[in-house]
Amino acid sequence: MKKINYIPFVIILLFSLSIQAQTKQWTLEECIKYAIDNNISIKQTELDTKTADIDKKGAIGNFIPSLNSNANHSWNIGLNQDPTTGLLRNQTTQYSSFGVGVGFDIYKGLQNQNTLRRANLSIVAARYQLTKMQEDVALNVANAFLQVLFNKENLKVQQEQRAINEKQLSRSEELVKAGSVPKGDLLDIKATVASDSQRVVAAENSLLISKLSLAQLLQLKEFYDFDVTDNTSAKDENNILAQTPIAVYDKAKEQRTELKIAKTNLEISEKNLAIAKGGFQPTLQGFYNINTRISYADVISGFVPNLSNPTSVIGFVEGTSQNVLSPNSIPVLGSSPTFKDQFIDNKGQSFGVQLAIPIFNGWSVRNNVERSKVSLEKSKIAVEQEELTLQRNVYTAFTDAKGGLNAYESALSALEARQEAYNYAKEKYAVGMMNSFDFNQSQTLYTVAQSEVLRTKYDYIFKIKILEFYFGIPIIKN
Repeated sequence: MKKINYIPFVIILLFSLSIQAQTKQWTLEECIKYAIDNNISIKQTELDTKTADIDKKGAIGNFIPSLNSNANHSWNIGLNQDPTTGLLRNQTTQYSSFGVGVGFDIYKGLQNQNTLRRANLSIVAARYQLTKMQEDVALNVANAFLQVLFNKENLKVQQEQRAINEKQLSRSEELVKAGSVPKGDLLDIKATVASDSQRVVAAENSLLISKLSLAQLLQLKEFYDFDVTDNTSAKDENNILAQTPIAVYDKAKEQRTELKIAKTNLEISEKNLAIAKGGFQPTLQGFYNINTRISYADVISGFVPNLSNPTSVIGFVEGTSQNVLSPNSIPVLGSSPTFKDQFIDNKGQSFGVQLAIPIFNGWSVRNNVERSKVSLEKSKIAVEQEELTLQRNVYTAFTDAKGGLNAYESALSALEARQEAYNYAKEKYAVGMMNSFDFNQSQTLYTVAQSEVLRTKYDYIFKIKILEFYFGIPIIKN
């Protein structure tokens, strides 16, 4: 039985898969989704939302009692006070102490409540900021995507024009040999082909640069094999131009993220003012502590008579001057109680409340309130400014979209006329009724008209998407 060698088939399969991977063409939706998932600025903004979540946890922690423990071990040399008996003793010993304390706010001028509300608003603002960043990236990607499409189409136009002129050059060479046209016409055609080659190189460079710009927005490292596909339409599919500017503006006021951010920042400024005013109010705190002490020094377990000096004079009887004697005794030292017994027997507790009434603090609270008032006024002005900016942007986008449509339709009409003029010039040139210079002029105008159609087409598409964006229609559907 003949043995089959599968190696060539495997190589062909791998090569075909490699070719398919290299020729993958990205749609606008794929580009935007990939950019949103990988853009560095978006990742940084996502970290800001995590920071806001952490701040909220800290605000919640203000309502939870604080619990702290402490431990201490010391060596005392010479005359020191025994912490377990309170007596002064001249010796070297060791002591340990342990304690646990609980503290909690009973009333703090509603600062903790307002801090939590501010933290919740900060989370909302951070999420709005993330949405705003995603929207900005989507717009930038759409603009770069359409620029790539324009450069691709423009390159095709230049290549097709060069191919036409190259054919014309071959035909002119035959006509010159036949003596039908002068040699000067051939030189003009050669110059035209050379100019076409320059325009092709320039178009190729523009396409490469536009691909690089789009690849950088997508955080792609390899852009030479990167390509896109044209799935866009130069049509007002959502009939957005049928709306009025005021209708688009009213819709934008309800949905635009930048206005939501400004309004949320206004609410945050209001909470900051409430927190600052809380500094004028008294604070009441509760506390509870428990501690214990352990001494490792020997303790006095009893007394025995002092046989070498059994008595000592402690006074005398008034009138007789007779000495008053007292028996002398010697303390008997014993081992200290066990660690467990001392830990239990020497414990102590304390609890209570602490009231603090602010009287004068160098105007620090007052200054904080004044600063918060200024910030609040700035936030109000920011909201008004954002509304004015949004109104201007909406009316500008509406006007640009209408102008873009008119420019595109005019470019189509101009192209149709230029094409007819070019076809007529081609017929006249073919029968020798037009010289090469005039024919090249007609051809150049036709090429310019083609490029202008492409430019106005993608410019119109982008302006329509901006207007839809303000109306609340996403660039891509989720």
